[in-house]
Amino acid sequence: MPATPDQRSDIAASRSAIGDAARLVPWIARAGWIVVAVVGGSAVQAAVEGRSAAVVWTTAIGGWLVWAGLALALAIASVRSLTAVRVGTPLALVTTGAAAIGGAPAVDLLGLGVASIVTVGAMSAAEFGRQFVQASAYGDEERFPLRMPVAAGTAAVLTWLVWAPALVAGPLLVAAHQWIIGSVVLIIAVGGGVFLVPRWHRLSQRWFVLVPAGIVLRDPVVLADVLPLRTAQLAHIALAPADTQAADLTGPASGYAIEVVTTESVTAVFAFTPADPNGRAIHLTAFLVTPSRPGAVLRAARRRGLPVA
Repeated sequence: MPATPDQRSDIAASRSAIGDAARLVPWIARAGWIVVAVVGGSAVQAAVEGRSAAVVWTTAIGGWLVWAGLALALAIASVRSLTAVRVGTPLALVTTGAAAIGGAPAVDLLGLGVASIVTVGAMSAAEFGRQFVQASAYGDEERFPLRMPVAAGTAAVLTWLVWAPALVAGPLLVAAHQWIIGSVVLIIAVGGGVFLVPRWHRLSQRWFVLVPAGIVLRDPVVLADVLPLRTAQLAHIALAPADTQAADLTGPASGYAIEVVTTESVTAVFAFTPADPNGRAIHLTAFLVTPSRPGAVLRAARRRGLPVA
């Protein structure tokens, strides 16, 4: 049954309130990062108390440089800063663990742990990524981040769990005159950063984009090139039914998928792999994507006059 004018007004007001609350998410992350500095400073100071001057200074300088760099990234929204905060802010959790090993007081550890969890949680929210990605948009386009493919996301987490402790421990081991093991760990941290950060950055460059001419799928993890479609090529866009036969361009990723059906056959080329060094082209008339906020995508597409089913 169609909604009455009063019901439509209530729905619009509810969506507006949700949108206003969502826009606060980056500010929650920024506030949490400030709290991390306040409570983390005392925790880290207590953990290195009694250590050599080299360890104390390395901890202080390294900690404040990382914190300031990420504070700047949180303040200036962009795709690059999104990668920086995704990679860097969880280091607060590593710092919490290191401070616990160093013997920091429980009250400081509790405050640092809570602040770190709040910051990382806010940073992981869909609206956080949406606002940072949209800040780098060109002209009249709306970018919607895609959900992370399961395999790529698992690999990113596992490699980060190796790299992050090495980044924290390497300089401290060298400062403590543990030259051999410290140098090995530091090489792992530096080499890992050079090799892994560009790959992590690709996960921030995955968008479903609404543009004046139609839509664009940009996913350097799944596709070798962008997939643009003009409005005339779109039959409809809708939540994917359970029995869909559309080509899976999600990664695959979990979550609700959107099905894009075309009026003609189009070509997509999968990303290069060792098994397919030239990529693999497929011809399709429908495909699936998994935006982090599928409802927002459909509402925005409808506003632009695209055929939303």
